[in-house]
Amino acid sequence: MASRREVRISGFGGQGIVLAGVILARAAAIYNNAEATQTNSHGAESRGGACVSDVVISEERIDYPACVAPEVLVCMSPESATRYVPTMKPGGVLIVDEDLVPSVPEGEYSRLLKIPATRVATEDLAKRVVANVVMLGAVVGIDPVVTPESMEKAVLDSAPKGTEELNLKALKRGLELGEAAAKAAV
Repeated sequence: MASRREVRISGFGGQGIVLAGVILARAAAIYNNAEATQTNSHGAESRGGACVSDVVISEERIDYPACVAPEVLVCMSPESATRYVPTMKPGGVLIVDEDLVPSVPEGEYSRLLKIPATRVATEDLAKRVVANVVMLGAVVGIDPVVTPESMEKAVLDSAPKGTEELNLKALKRGLELGEAAAKAAV
């Protein structure tokens, strides 16, 4: 792992963007034995407004808790892609929900990977609410900022009672999608 990794997860309120960041930071800090911070911001609306969750992961003490230039950017809305692609570290990895972000802005990213997270959550798992966990699995399958095992433990910590099995299926499906997308992009 590089000394400092920055991951930005973006979309709109109601997609579980903040929770996704919390789960990723928990996986890093508690189960990967790394330093991690998670910060977020969102619009005044409770649903539908812009939302972003920044996660910084490091082997060393973190001196600044927010992303400066994320090397992994996840976009789950067209507005978030327009707003945050220009903030990416040159050569970074851009991961978009292919059904929600049909047009991707130009940027200095080295790889663009399209993941059908919302479609898989809705059609395959019958619960749109786990699209964020599908996307987290895809992130780890594409760029292992944490181990799949640590992500699984963090998801189980965060899943509401009675939804553990659904969330683990969403994570597993996302890992498969991410690994397949990463292989296809090489």
